[in-house]
Amino acid sequence: MSVLVLVLALSAACCLGFGFVLQQNAAQRAPLSDFLSFRLLIDLVKVPRWLGGIALMVVGMGLGAAALGQGELSLVEPLLATNLLFALALSRRQTRQPLGRQGWAGLLLLAGGVTAFIVAGQPESGPATADPVRQWLIIGVMIGLALLLTARGKRSRLSSGPVLLALAAGLLYGVQDALTRVSGQTFSEGGFVELMTGWQPYAVLALGVTGLVLVQSAFETASLRKSLPALTAAQPLAGIICGVGFLGDRLRTDAVALTWEAGGLLAVVAGIVLLGLHPAMPTGMVPERARVAAAAVSPASP
Repeated sequence: MSVLVLVLALSAACCLGFGFVLQQNAAQRAPLSDFLSFRLLIDLVKVPRWLGGIALMVVGMGLGAAALGQGELSLVEPLLATNLLFALALSRRQTRQPLGRQGWAGLLLLAGGVTAFIVAGQPESGPATADPVRQWLIIGVMIGLALLLTARGKRSRLSSGPVLLALAAGLLYGVQDALTRVSGQTFSEGGFVELMTGWQPYAVLALGVTGLVLVQSAFETASLRKSLPALTAAQPLAGIICGVGFLGDRLRTDAVALTWEAGGLLAVVAGIVLLGLHPAMPTGMVPERARVAAAAVSPASP
C-alpha cells in the first residue's frame, strides 16, 4: 500500500468527519418543511457553520479523489470509513465525554477491521471490466436500492427514516466514488475534452447533490448517532462492490483470505455502530423540536 494513498485517504476521512459534525449541528435547526427538498440546501447555505462543514466536505472529497487516482477503490473506501473516528474526536471535544470501553472497543474494531481487510485482500488494480451490462447492472441495483430506502425513509422520518436516508446516501456516495475514479482515468488518458464529453462527470455531480439532500435531511431529523453510522457503513461496501464488480479491482479469493476479508468488514461495521452510539455523539433534536416534528407528521385531530 502506497504511503501517499494512506495519507490522502486518512486526510480525506478527517475532513469528512469534521465536516459531518458541523453540518449536523446546523441541519438539525433547519425548517422541517424542507425535509427531502432542495430548499433545505438553500436554507442551510445561509448558515456559516454549515458552510464550514461543506467546505471541509469538499476538501475531503478532493483528497479522496486524489487517493482514488493513486490507489484502488477497494483500498481507499475502507480507509475513508475512518471518518467516524474524526467525527467522534470533534464530538468528544464538544461534549467532553470520556472515550470509555465502548469507544475503545469501537475504535479497535474499526481500525482492526480496516487493517484485516486490506492485509488479507491485498487490493490490486486490474483491467477495468469491459462488459457494460455488468457496470449498468451494479449501478442500477445501487441506485434502485437507494430509491427504495428513500421512499421508505420518507414515510417514517421520525423513526427509522434517518437511518434509511443515510443508507441511501451511502450507496449513492459509493457509486459516486467509483465514477470519480473512472472520470480521473478518462482525464489522464484523454484530457479535459474527452472527460466532458462523457456521462460520468455529470453523474458524479447528480449523485453528489442528491446524496447531499439525503444526508442533510437525515441530519435534520435525527442525531449523528442514528444517521452517520449508517452512512459510514454503506459507502465503503457500495464502493468495494463497484470496484470489484466493474472497475477491475482484484482481491485475494482463497478461503483464508476471504474469511479474513469478511471478518474485517464485519468488524468495520460493528466498530462503526459502537462509535456511532457513543455518548459523545450529539443527541440531535432538542425535546421541543422533536415534539413539534411529531405533531407535524401525525394525523390531524378530529
